[in-house]
Amino acid sequence: MGESRRPAPDNVVPYADQALLLALRGAGQEAVMQLIWIYEHDVDLDGVRRFHQNFGRGLVGRLIERSALPFGRHRWVSVAGPQAPLDIADRARPREELYDWAHEQVELPLDPEFGPAWRIGVQQFTDGTTAVSVVVSHTVIDGGGVVGAVVAAVNGDGTDLGYPPQRARTRSRALAQDVRQLVADLPEIGRTLRKAVKVATRRKDELVRPSAPVSISVSGDGKPVMTAFTTAVIDIEQWDARAKALGGNHFSLVAGFAGKLAQNLGRTRDSDGAVTLMIPVSERDDPGDTGGNMVTIANVSFDPGPVNKDLSSARVAIKKGLITARETPDEMVDLLPLIPFLPRRAMARIADMAFNFSADVPVSCSNLGDIPDDVIRLDGTVAERFYFRGIDRNLTRDVLERRRGLMTVASVRLNGKAIVPVMSYQPGADNSRERLREVIAQTLAEFDLSGIIE
Repeated sequence: MGESRRPAPDNVVPYADQALLLALRGAGQEAVMQLIWIYEHDVDLDGVRRFHQNFGRGLVGRLIERSALPFGRHRWVSVAGPQAPLDIADRARPREELYDWAHEQVELPLDPEFGPAWRIGVQQFTDGTTAVSVVVSHTVIDGGGVVGAVVAAVNGDGTDLGYPPQRARTRSRALAQDVRQLVADLPEIGRTLRKAVKVATRRKDELVRPSAPVSISVSGDGKPVMTAFTTAVIDIEQWDARAKALGGNHFSLVAGFAGKLAQNLGRTRDSDGAVTLMIPVSERDDPGDTGGNMVTIANVSFDPGPVNKDLSSARVAIKKGLITARETPDEMVDLLPLIPFLPRRAMARIADMAFNFSADVPVSCSNLGDIPDDVIRLDGTVAERFYFRGIDRNLTRDVLERRRGLMTVASVRLNGKAIVPVMSYQPGADNSRERLREVIAQTLAEFDLSGIIE
């Protein structure tokens, strides 16, 4: 992502994280992540309470405090300990209400500025299972960071980052510090402004014209839409054997599966039938990296037709996309230093351009790879199942239609399983969870794979 994505000195929020906050605020949306542990044996509530206490450290033990200047840099501030009480339900619910409960947990108040930035809930079900949900603001931390935070909390290893507490600065001190930071940033802002003029000239049509219309007409009632979500779980030996037989590896099979699923759901480019994957590549190489979202986005396009028989085209496209992401910085990313100066009403359009919603129907495809088995030991014992997802809260039908829908596919390798969560909304389609489960089962069968689909 270049220099502007690296953590800034002391507690100054990196441009990328400030941009994410302002873009989401401008669009009236919130980005969160949810992790769900399902225990088919008695959960150790004392262990959950220990985790709840330990999780409020490190990268998740913070909030964003706005600059005293209207166009200044924001700062990280510490919030020691749990930011919200542990929510243990007092009555059991039917097992078929698991996803309803999970969605209710996602909808509880969460705010990266004012807190809480994370919360934990526990729910028992009438079949004897118990679910634990952790919901975290994506503005504060990314997927790789959450994995590290969970492992640290399980092992009691969380550390204090040394940030000042909320509202520790007086108004005069905040103004003085933020003015000094602005002066230090001026050379980079000047260089960025010259780039911005060139980008605006070249992409002026995207800035002034609406996104391509969808093929159907909908009434925008302004109410949030709940996207379909489910998870496929496949034995890792079966998954790896199939990847090898198709001339690929875990990474290319995830991409191939995402591409074929997109084709089966009708989320491919009109012009050539290709699928475009947005693949986040982690830049969190050092345990001392404190940025919230330290990723580079690689854009990968390929024909999804043959991938269930041969993954070579997907592998070539991924390799090309990763090289391009490393060697050719995204010009929208280069403009991040100007984010503090942009009016709020411009943020939604900038977000659409940055994620190519104005020209394509991308699929987010996030692969966390192998993660430590400690992740499934939230209470100190091994959970029978583990699910996760990233969610944009407050997505209205108007926004989803303007972006021509939404689809995300993620994956982790954990405890002998390939865990593949999927979220989807396609304009004019059957967007029920039942339909999504059917298409996932169909797609797995096309790859000669089978597994549990929650």
